[in-house]
Amino acid sequence: MSSSYFTKDHEYIRVEGDTGIVGISDYAQEQLGDVVFVELPAKGAKIGKGDQAAVVESVKAASEVYAPVAGEVLDVNGALEGEPGKINQDPAGAGWFFKLKITDVKQLDGLMDEKAYAEYLKTLG
Repeated sequence: MSSSYFTKDHEYIRVEGDTGIVGISDYAQEQLGDVVFVELPAKGAKIGKGDQAAVVESVKAASEVYAPVAGEVLDVNGALEGEPGKINQDPAGAGWFFKLKITDVKQLDGLMDEKAYAEYLKTLG
C-alpha cells in the first residue's frame, strides 16, 4: 500500500514502506510548461528535509525541487535526462525524479495528504 503526500512547493512523495518516490505535482508541471531539462541528485546522496534535491527547467522557468523529507537517495529516474517531457506527460508516474530511503517517517506528518493538497490548490486561484 502506498500513500502520497504533498508540500506547499508542489513536490509529492509517494510512500511505499520505508521508501519515498519524489516528483512534482501535476499542478507544478502545468505551471512550468514544457519541461526541457532536469538535474537529478546523485545516488547515495544524503538530503535533509527541505534541501534542494533536483532542478527542473522548462521553456518558461527553472525551478528547484526540494526534498519533502530527509533521506538517502536510493535511485534516480535516469530516463528523464533523455526524455524530460515525461514530467509533463505523467508527473505522478513515469515522471518521478528520485527514490529516498526515509530516515524519519514522522516528517511526513507535516505534509498534506491528497485531500488537503486539493483544498490547498483551491486557495491559489
